[in-house]
Amino acid sequence: MAETEAVNGGSLTTMSVEEVKALYDENRIVLIDVRTPAEYAFEHIGGALLAPMSGFDPARLPTQSDDRPIVLYCGSGMRSRKMSEKYLAAGFGKIAHMAGGFGAWKQSGNGFLGTDPATGAHVPRP
Repeated sequence: MAETEAVNGGSLTTMSVEEVKALYDENRIVLIDVRTPAEYAFEHIGGALLAPMSGFDPARLPTQSDDRPIVLYCGSGMRSRKMSEKYLAAGFGKIAHMAGGFGAWKQSGNGFLGTDPATGAHVPRP
């Protein structure tokens, strides 16, 4: 179940993989990967946007709404939480991130895009 807490004057929601998957499948969230470009290129959740932690600028993220909030993710949930805190510290009112990150997403058996080592092309996994 999603947990919401007050952080840096805003509201930070931590969502489970199952919650994120359900909302993403219904196109009800904007999913943003904050890992490095190399990590994203190797494998990522199909359709997720990339906003790497190294150049993360809260003002450049898409505008979110109550109907389609932003959810950040990384490899384990640590970097996405840090970037969520940075987003709130920049004066935005709310943000969410995925607990356990991409590792938990894969462990739950959810699909993603991986790299075919023979061609370098993205291919659906598993």
